[in-house]
Amino acid sequence: MSAVAPLPGSAEPFVHPALFYRDDEEYLAGTVPFVRDGLAAGEPVAVAVPGERLRLVRDALGGDAGAVRLLDMREAGRNPGRIIPGVLRAFADAQDPGRRVRIIGEPIWAGRTATEYPACAQHEALINAAFAGRAVTILCPYDVRGLDERVIADAHATHPTVITGGSAAGRDSAAYDPSGVVGRYNEPLPPVPDALVFPFDRTSLSEARHVATGEGARLGLTGVRLDDLALVTAELVTNSVVHGGGSGVLSVWAQDGRVVCDVRDGGTLTDPLAGRRPAPRDRRGGRGLLLVNLVCDLVRMHTSPHGTTVRCWFDV
Repeated sequence: MSAVAPLPGSAEPFVHPALFYRDDEEYLAGTVPFVRDGLAAGEPVAVAVPGERLRLVRDALGGDAGAVRLLDMREAGRNPGRIIPGVLRAFADAQDPGRRVRIIGEPIWAGRTATEYPACAQHEALINAAFAGRAVTILCPYDVRGLDERVIADAHATHPTVITGGSAAGRDSAAYDPSGVVGRYNEPLPPVPDALVFPFDRTSLSEARHVATGEGARLGLTGVRLDDLALVTAELVTNSVVHGGGSGVLSVWAQDGRVVCDVRDGGTLTDPLAGRRPAPRDRRGGRGLLLVNLVCDLVRMHTSPHGTTVRCWFDV
């Protein structure tokens, strides 16, 4: 199977097909020709997939692998909110303007947790807005045997084109509804458990940062990870004061080998891509949520007319 860009029937420069595969043979049949077609066309190509799949693709490409940007998505994309700015846009934006870019991105695998998955589904939906109008093709493989039916159904909703393993071409997805997926997974987060809780306002921003890092150190964070918690706390509480009504509530606790930092305020987040797109170089500010996504191991958000919650996880 050879997928070309743009795929037949596409009227847009941006192409975002899902590839459904059942085994290694179908995986390689759907990915390796996609890469080689891009190289033959002179397109920059990147492959960001889980490590075991990355090795399969690299070995199948042989000498061509040296011309491809290879990334282990388990590391580069462990926080789904980091993938658009830190992986996809980072690669695409570094290329010469006017050249079509080709990327394989596999952000969802069988080891993703139920806590991570909503951010993964929103990521796949938001790719369409993040790359609208750009000459980029992003192929997203899905393991139909290893993933549950809900994930596959969501893939039909987040990808305008779907390719079934073994087929020669894609077809339009009748279920395509990325905005619906973004809204469906904008779900309230579980209640804060027994935790350190610190209400803050503009007079206590510095104290909030010190409270968070003190509790983070007590719970096992050290070195760079503790510095990351300080940075994230400072960005989130400042956002709450500036954009979220002037005050908020910070909570910090330990959960499943991670330290969790939660900031709630009375503001409403109106841009679904906030924190998921690189900030323009000529703009001051606008990088707070982006830094949060780039630093944390997982970020989940919920926003409504009644307020916004940003919850961040740090591996200990």
